Amino acid sequence: MRAEPVRTDRLDLVPLRAGHAGEMAAVLSDPALHTFIGGAPLGADELRARYERLVAGSGDPDVSWCNWVLRLRAPGQGDGSGERSDGPLVGTVQATVRGRETAEIAWVVGSAWQRRGFASEAARALVGLLGRAGVGSVVAHIHPGHHASAAVAAAAGLAPTGESRDGETVWRAPAPGR
Repeated sequence: MRAEPVRTDRLDLVPLRAGHAGEMAAVLSDPALHTFIGGAPLGADELRARYERLVAGSGDPDVSWCNWVLRLRAPGQGDGSGERSDGPLVGTVQATVRGRETAEIAWVVGSAWQRRGFASEAARALVGLLGRAGVGSVVAHIHPGHHASAAVAAAAGLAPTGESRDGETVWRAPAPGR
């Protein structure tokens, strides 16, 4: 599986490129974004190197790394006319797809863009894409204290399983038709 462009009502999910690093370094620069995941914001050069690794792929033919940046469309932009939307980048979504069995997903929206439903909109689109691709189940790992991320998972159709992995709650969306 490969990342392909996805459109939602307000966002374009654009397959990640190393060239997104400069703008994304600014979007992801708030240290508060790392409260639940650890680490610190990366500078543009470090982020470019990371994006280059992600775009290169996992190296395992049974594992696909699918990554998107979230580009906000202005009203009237990206209306299907073929015109490119030039709105700002606001975050990312990703899926690590193992065969067609399971996809582990994650999302992050820059602090300036939070509380507007962008993460939920993007996560719903990602779960839909994975379902159409025949992926068996979709999983997210969410820190039990990260209520905003839990709300995003629920909006995307995932539910907590009662399982835990590395201190995070495992959320899962069942395969379609189950």
